[in-house]
Amino acid sequence: MKIFKFGGASVKDAAGIRNVYDVLQIAGHDDVLLVVSAMGKTTNALETVVKNYRDKSKELKESLQDVKKYHNEILLDLFEDESHKVFADVSGHFSDMEYFLGHNKSPNYNFVYDQIVSYGELISTVILSHYMNYRAIPTNWIDVRNFIKTDSTYRDANVDWEQTQKNISKNVKRKQLNITQGFLGSDENGFTTTLGREGSDYTAAIFAYCLNAESVTIWKDVPGVMNADPRYFENAMLLHQISYREAIELAFYGATVIHPKTLQPLQGKEIPLYVKSFVNPELAGTSVSKGADLDPQLSCFIVKKNQLLISLSSIDFSFIMEENISEIFALLHKFKMKVSLIQNSAISFSVCVDDKFGNFADLKSILSKKFKVSYNDNVSLYTIRHFDEKSSEMVEKDKTVLVKQISRETLQLVTLESSLTKTTEKL
Repeated sequence: MKIFKFGGASVKDAAGIRNVYDVLQIAGHDDVLLVVSAMGKTTNALETVVKNYRDKSKELKESLQDVKKYHNEILLDLFEDESHKVFADVSGHFSDMEYFLGHNKSPNYNFVYDQIVSYGELISTVILSHYMNYRAIPTNWIDVRNFIKTDSTYRDANVDWEQTQKNISKNVKRKQLNITQGFLGSDENGFTTTLGREGSDYTAAIFAYCLNAESVTIWKDVPGVMNADPRYFENAMLLHQISYREAIELAFYGATVIHPKTLQPLQGKEIPLYVKSFVNPELAGTSVSKGADLDPQLSCFIVKKNQLLISLSSIDFSFIMEENISEIFALLHKFKMKVSLIQNSAISFSVCVDDKFGNFADLKSILSKKFKVSYNDNVSLYTIRHFDEKSSEMVEKDKTVLVKQISRETLQLVTLESSLTKTTEKL
């Protein structure tokens, strides 16, 4: 079996849905499982619904109506007959969402988030499944929440691999086209959980691992994995081959084409991962597999914007020792701070983190009891794998470097960018 993952950009409108059909005509659809994300920016739109619900905003009804209208316009473009069952199925999901909003008693924001945002994936896969049937490709629609079981860490759930393996290996039907949702799971109480933003890639890897799949293909709007993000760097080049080890390194440092958790289960069974273009599906794309670290051998550039640099120093000039560092990391874990860089000296300790849950104010109040805390927000973290003098100079140009760290293969820079900094860098 092959696993194909289609992200939100690939199914953002009716033309995207039709294009998925065209891609399957080229790539094949027998003995295939599709993992599909919410359409376009639906996740963001549903986050607005959650925010308005939490704030008891008068705009809740309007924000929900916007999501309904967006999907209904896609339906009307795809299906000539408004009596088609897909209209009732999609309406049923919206009714379930509204019922939850009207009857929920939980004050837990993360719990509410998962219950609401999950409808994006459920609705997109219902539409895609009906359209494939409409175009004479029979499908088996799967509710992923019955297969991937997790703990109750809402918004960043941990997979129960033993139970998930049993569910998938016994119940996924082969020799046909299966369609399921990315990003979602459920806990032991049957409540919906999510695997973290961009978790659809991870979903594809979970199914591949449990099914001993032949391969995983992530279909994107780019030719494959580039050596830099074209939004920030000019003349980015396609990487034809990346080893599992190198891909894990790139993902760890923040490369966004492949989700950080995706690669580990694939490496365990040496299942190749392909990143290909849904715009030009006949192109070879990038292969992530056992083999050469990089082909071609190039410097790889990764930039993470809107990071937070936290610097701690001891109030009494005592050394920051192992027990202090252990305590600091326990707090970073508690407040869900993703650490990307560490630097310490005798009496100071700095970390560059991603505060995606907005917990820094609470963390700072605790740290301030023991340390002098200073910080810079909205900094950028640049990582260069396989760096050389030219690549280093290019990234540092017109920037204020707050932290610079070098290892054998990797250079990292935390920077404040001056007004002279250009939007893109020429490689």
